[in-house]
Amino acid sequence: MSLPPAILLIGPTASGKTALAFELATHFPCDIISVDSAQVFRDMNIGTAKPDAATLARFPHRLIDLITPEQRYSAAQFRSDALREMAAIMAAGRIPLLVGGTMLYVKALREGLADLPRADAALRAGIDAEAAARGWPALHAELALLDAETAARLKPNDAQRIQRAMEVLRLTGRTLGSFFAEQTTSSLPFRCLTLALVPGDRSELHRRISQRFDAMLAADLVDEVVMLRKKYRLDAGLPSMRCVGYRQVWDVLEGQIPRAELRDRGVFATRQFAKRQLTWLKSMADLQVIDPLASDATAAVLATVAAHLQ
Repeated sequence: MSLPPAILLIGPTASGKTALAFELATHFPCDIISVDSAQVFRDMNIGTAKPDAATLARFPHRLIDLITPEQRYSAAQFRSDALREMAAIMAAGRIPLLVGGTMLYVKALREGLADLPRADAALRAGIDAEAAARGWPALHAELALLDAETAARLKPNDAQRIQRAMEVLRLTGRTLGSFFAEQTTSSLPFRCLTLALVPGDRSELHRRISQRFDAMLAADLVDEVVMLRKKYRLDAGLPSMRCVGYRQVWDVLEGQIPRAELRDRGVFATRQFAKRQLTWLKSMADLQVIDPLASDATAAVLATVAAHLQ
């Protein structure tokens, strides 16, 4: 109880995290920290559901608009940045409110990370060149011979994770699993309440996801991606362009899928993303689960937070 309080509000996309965060920031002296791997990119506003300027003026968000879509941002960087921002908020006499759905960031923040080697730009470029020539499934098959445990967890086209697993192997001669086995839990220097939004009615969540993607298309998501391609040196393998929504628009612009299929593919990909987020939540301990679709959800969250802050 001697540790300062913090609040972590997590859940799948379209579950109502943002609205509840604003309620909390209105009722309590909270400052918001984004836990969203897509909102770190500048100029990616529509497809990431980033708050508009007026909303940000009222509810400032930390850890958004950090890098360009050409760059990469790791879970380790997030943990370091989040801890720094949490300390600054605490020093100002306020309460850190971390909000988002990037579950790897949540895990990194709550548990720490394995001491993996730093990224090697030249080696990554070489792996990317191999993938361009042979295809990611071929590199996945090679990984399966060298690190069967990691390969079994990855899809043959999961470029980012296959690249990292191969990079670690070639840098150290060791598998990712061997590093994870040595990981020690690094507890947070905060008394953190973790609120997990888990919708009880999946059909309603799916309806919200469809509605949200339709709104993004109506707000000219396609034009946003066209602008990004003109402004930056991008390719389909970058984390920014692998974000849900952006990946599907990229494929349309490259002529790989017809424009008529964009909406359905985008909605399906978002549903799959939400399913993965919910799977992550099932594996986490020490959660206060809230059904955001319940009529008393907001009142329940406010009461739970009030009790935590007493």
